[in-house]
This record gives sequence, structure tokens and C-alpha cells, in this order.
Amino acid sequence: MAQLRPYINWIYFFHAWSMNGKPEEERQSLRRDAEDLLSSWQGRCEGRAVFALFDANSDGDDIVTDDGRIPLLRQQHSGSEPNLCLADFVKPLSMGEKDTIGVFATTVDAPVSDAASDPYASLLSQTLADRLAEATTELMHLEVRRNYWGYAPDEHLSIDDLLSERFQGIRPAVGYPSMPDASMNFVFDSLIDFSSIGISLTESGMMLPHASVSGLMFAHPKSRYFTLGPIGEDQLKDYARRRGKSADELRRFLQANLNNN
Repeated sequence: MAQLRPYINWIYFFHAWSMNGKPEEERQSLRRDAEDLLSSWQGRCEGRAVFALFDANSDGDDIVTDDGRIPLLRQQHSGSEPNLCLADFVKPLSMGEKDTIGVFATTVDAPVSDAASDPYASLLSQTLADRLAEATTELMHLEVRRNYWGYAPDEHLSIDDLLSERFQGIRPAVGYPSMPDASMNFVFDSLIDFSSIGISLTESGMMLPHASVSGLMFAHPKSRYFTLGPIGEDQLKDYARRRGKSADELRRFLQANLNNN
């Protein structure tokens, strides 16, 4: 807890409580309650992380590793901007030179309160647990960049700079705009074994505990986040083929993107 606390992004904490634009006294009152709860968790809560680095190359919209393929989705918007895919940030097979990617998962075993007995305490503890899971991810990614992967050994950024993502590389998470398909958790689980840090998956790909994060790590200096946006039936069918699933099986995981067409 002592290690994680400085890496909490309070901007997103306040956003979760819809506090943007609210009086400063209300924000500070909520912050005090949150800090008190964090103090009460000292010695009772810790973050856990598991990750692995893989030799990798891109092959179309797939990332290929010695352990298998990671199929990904590409934007299909019209206009002058390029249609991006996360696989674009990995060296293609045609170059004949290996690249590297990371796969990670993090979780926090916070003692979340019972909503039936105190809805405010329950919401406060859940939003704090979510922030601590993200803080665990932040600290894990820092150690990976500096030491384990080591592509940024001399990185010395302030915590504000870290939380503003002023480091090299990205770590897109499952369920976020560039990788909205929650079923990717099954792919990543097969690579790094979520259960080793106490994460289980529901049939819908949701992680338990809820305060958990999973995703990919890229080091390319021009890698950036993007929103996948709407995709067509053509890409859904191609993606399903590459995943070895039926289009209908994956449709339920991508409904929000398909509904925009």
C-alpha cells in the first residue's frame, strides 16, 4: 500500500464520482474520506502483477509470438487519417528481425465494503480499489520499462509526468477503446496465467476481482492510443476467422462497436 499510494490518479477518481466542476470543498471532503479509508487498509491490501515479454512480429492485423497469435482489430473509419491497429506498433515479419511485446495483468485484494450495509462506503472502496489496480499497473510498467524490458533504463519522470503518460510506449488495456473485446482476456490468460495472482474470468471475460487490469505493452516511440470505433460485418468475420471463433460468438463482445454502423 505504501508503494502504491503515490501512484493513485486522483483525477480519474474524481471523474468516477462525477465531481468535475463540483465545489472544491466537496472534492476535498471526498478525498479526505478516501485517504482515511486507504490508511485503514494499510497492511490489509496489496497489489499483485504478472507479466511476460515475448519475441514478436506483426503479420497483418495479428501479432505473432512463439506461443501463438494475438488477433487484433483495425479501425475502419473513412478520411485522411490512417486506420490503425495495435499490430502496427510491432515490426512486421517481412523485416526478418524480432521485436518484443509485453502482456500483463494486475489486481488488488482490497476489502471492498458491502453495499447493502453502506452504499457510500461500498462505492468509495470499489473506486479506490480500481484506482489501486491502476496504480499497480503504473508501478509495474515503470519497472518493466526501466529494468525487465529495459528499453528506458535512464527514465526519471515525476509521478505527475508518469500519470500524464509522458513515457515511451503504451499499455492498452482490455475493454478500452483500442481493444474493446473483453474476450481477449481469455487469450492473455492462456499466455500469462491470471490465476497466479488470484484473477479468475467469468464466461463473459470479466475479471474477478473487479479491481483488475490486463493488456499489452508496446515500446515503439510512435505508438499511441486510439479509439477503434465502428467496425463492419466484414471485419467481424475476418477477426472471428483469425480467432478461431464464430462471428456470432464474438458479436456479443463487440456489440457497442457494431451498433455504431
